[in-house]
Order: sequence, then structure tokens, then C-alpha cells
Amino acid sequence: MPTLKPDSPLITAPKRSRGAPKGIRITDVAASAGVSPITVSRVFNAPQTVAPETLLRVRQAVQELGYVPNRLAGGLSSAKSRLIAAIVPTVAHSLFSETVQIFSDTMSRAGYQVLLGLSGYSDEDEDQLLDAVLSRRPEGVLLTGVAHTATLRERLLKIGIPIVETWDMTEHPIDMLVGFSHYRIGVAVAERFIARGARHLALVSANDARALARRRGFIDTLQAQGRDASAEVLVAPPSSVALGRDALGQILAQCPAVDAVFCSSDLLALGVVSQARKLGIAIPGRIAVCGFGDLDFAADTTPALTTVRVDGKRIGATAARCLIERLGGAEGKTVVDVGFEVVERETS
Repeated sequence: MPTLKPDSPLITAPKRSRGAPKGIRITDVAASAGVSPITVSRVFNAPQTVAPETLLRVRQAVQELGYVPNRLAGGLSSAKSRLIAAIVPTVAHSLFSETVQIFSDTMSRAGYQVLLGLSGYSDEDEDQLLDAVLSRRPEGVLLTGVAHTATLRERLLKIGIPIVETWDMTEHPIDMLVGFSHYRIGVAVAERFIARGARHLALVSANDARALARRRGFIDTLQAQGRDASAEVLVAPPSSVALGRDALGQILAQCPAVDAVFCSSDLLALGVVSQARKLGIAIPGRIAVCGFGDLDFAADTTPALTTVRVDGKRIGATAARCLIERLGGAEGKTVVDVGFEVVERETS
């Protein structure tokens, strides 16, 4: 990480920070804490370099004096905002919230603050959101997925700041990449169903890029064995239990003999399972079900849900480490495949 110089405007600006109470300067904080102004600056910009007891003493002085650093002024003059933009579809469930939490915590320990943006599942929304956050001059960007519009991808290639894409795999990352193959997940689930003797396999899938990649792997695996999906229902994200309930009815109408259903999320799978129970259909005796995500409830449903687990915490921690190393001067593209695990439970 870049080292602050003693003559940095962040630590020698004689004027009062606009956000600070009248008369309170960084030198006042330093005097109150019994440290140098540069140490106070490091508390704000590189806390991991400050001894814990000093860190506590400076933070107590900041709180007592009501000092607020003018990060904007420092960012304009030194081109260092200490901001990292993180763009994710949602934090409504643990799939992405775990990744965001560990990513934010790790960046914070390195002296950076994370500016979180929720893009939903729309490429257009992602474009507009990035326009907004890039105007804040972040020093790095975390993106969810690798499917971006051509214009956005071209812009990101030229922007000149570290970018880490997550939650997917591609042979052509923009910069750094930490994720897993959604396509291979579809392959793995289809192979598990087939190995257990399933003959009429169905899909309930959201229509976002990552879910469609899992769908493609699932269908390609069936076709490689000379068969097609017996039934399929596509839904618009975000997924829900209600959509899963409705989907099972549509699947049964398309293929009454269906004996295995792969759902693109645990919420859809829970809906399929609950509707099957309502209809008196045995799970897994009559229909096997597999979800995706291993959400908190998956192991505690009745029957317990078979699903695909991805280590979101590892993705967040690894993405943060990649960004921190790059911001510290490391070079070269980094690609990390964290893999996945099919967790067998009672629904299959």
C-alpha cells in the first residue's frame, strides 16, 4: 500500500477541515493523544500500521474532540480517495452478504472504506450505478459476475484502477478474478441426478447471466447423453419461495413423470419442496430436488435440502487481498477459482 509522505496535504494542511468542528485540526488531535500528526493520519489511512494502544488513544482523542477528517480535500490533491467501490446484486440473503462483510472488514483493516452499491440483476442498472460510484474516484472496484455490457467492459479496461470480478469464471477477465464456474455446477448436478437413475430431469432457473450459465451446463450434460430437459421454467430474479411453488405446477404440466428438479436458488428449491408436500408428492421418493447457495435454512428444512455450496467468505477475503496487493504495487493478473461443493441431503 502506498506510504504517506510527511508533506502530504492530509497531514500538514493548516486550514480547518470543512467537516470538523470550528478550530479542531489534526494537530489538536495529535497533541491530545500525545502522538505526531503523521500518526493521526495513519490511523485514518493505514490503521494496520499503527500499534493497537496508539490506535485506541488516537481514536479516543478524535471522539472527545469531535474531529472529522476532510477526506475529499485530501483525495483531490493527492488522487487518493481511500474508497473501494463494491457492486453486488443484493444483500438480502447470505450468498452475497457474507462476501460483502468479509471484503469490507478486510479492506477496512488496510485503511480503506467500502462504498456499497446494489445493482439488482440488470446490466443497465450496473452501468448507471458504476457511473455514480466512479465519480467518487474509488481506488479500486469489486464487481459481481463477469457479464458486462460491451461499452462498460471497454470503459473498465481503460479506467486505470484495480478491478476484481467475483462470483464467476471467464477466460478473459478485465483484471483480477475470484470465483467459480457456474457452468461446471450445472454439469455436476446433472451428473449426480443421472448417476442416481433420474430419467426425467427438469429445471427451474432465474434468467440472470450466472443462473443461465448453470442452466447451460445442466442442459449440455443431458444432451451429451442423448436427452433433453423434460421440463423447464424460467423466472425473473430475485428468486422466491412463491416462484418455486408456482414453477412445480408448470413442470408437472409439462412432464407429469418428472423425477428430478434442479433449481437455480435454494429459495426456488424450498418452494418446489413445499408445494410437492402440499400435493402429496414424496421428496425424494418421487422427485429429487437440488438448490443452489446453501442458505442458512437449507440444512434445517424438512426434508433437508440438497444444494450447492460456495464459500462466499473466501471469495470476499481473497478479493480484498488481491486488491490490497495491487494497490501496494503488485502486478499481473490474478485468477483464483474457489470451487464449489454439492452438499447431499435428504431431498436427493
